[in-house]
Amino acid sequence: MPIGPARMPLMDHLGELRRRLTIIIVSLVVCAVVVYMATPVIIDVLIDPIRQFLPNGGQLTVLSTLGGFTIRFKVAFFVAAIITCPIIIWELMAFFLPALRPNEQRWVIPTVGAMVVLFFLGMTFCYFIILPAAFGWMHDQTVQFATQLADANDYLSILMLLEIGFGVAFEVPLVIFYLSILHVVPYRTFRMNWRYIYVGLLVFSAFVTPDASPVTMFFMFAALVMLYEISLAVARVVLVQKDGPQALSWTREDYEKQEEQAA
Repeated sequence: MPIGPARMPLMDHLGELRRRLTIIIVSLVVCAVVVYMATPVIIDVLIDPIRQFLPNGGQLTVLSTLGGFTIRFKVAFFVAAIITCPIIIWELMAFFLPALRPNEQRWVIPTVGAMVVLFFLGMTFCYFIILPAAFGWMHDQTVQFATQLADANDYLSILMLLEIGFGVAFEVPLVIFYLSILHVVPYRTFRMNWRYIYVGLLVFSAFVTPDASPVTMFFMFAALVMLYEISLAVARVVLVQKDGPQALSWTREDYEKQEEQAA
């Protein structure tokens, strides 16, 4: 897809933004309409990891006349957002691309690929690890004193929010990587203040997870800490190979001075 010029009047920038948002919305709506017909099968796949925790032999319950349509509509857009994820990420990245330096623009395509991979990795991790653990914990908190009713809207809403939450959360290490590579935050600052960052990741995990379960929060925290350390390790290798060990303590001003001297 074409990339717009870096220098444009404000109205042209707004027009470019509108064009890219239109592409995203149209892609999302068209995909959702197509997916809607397959939502019964999709819902069956979605609840498979938590089926053992559902009452009545794993059957969901709809509590209103229009409940089935509303639920299928939500699931269709949820799946459509997943399918069109590469388009959404590319269009957003392409809008900001002209603001980057030429030597920074070469990272865009690898970044889009990494964002898509991390998003799906987060959702996969949630599907196979988090959903059984989280719903198992919530199920155990109820069965000792009450009978559960598997409200389809409630169960699927929590499930989809967890999936999206983990998909988005797994993008955090990529943000940290680029803050280091572009020297917005010096690598050494990330390395020396790891205790504060760990606390921040814990708070972020509590904020992003939609349920009150400590299981999901600590699982997400553990995954983010691991990804954080991996992203810093990769950033260190890239910085040392590109600019030498001294680059580990550069600020953004130091980085820009080196770029000016190289030019």
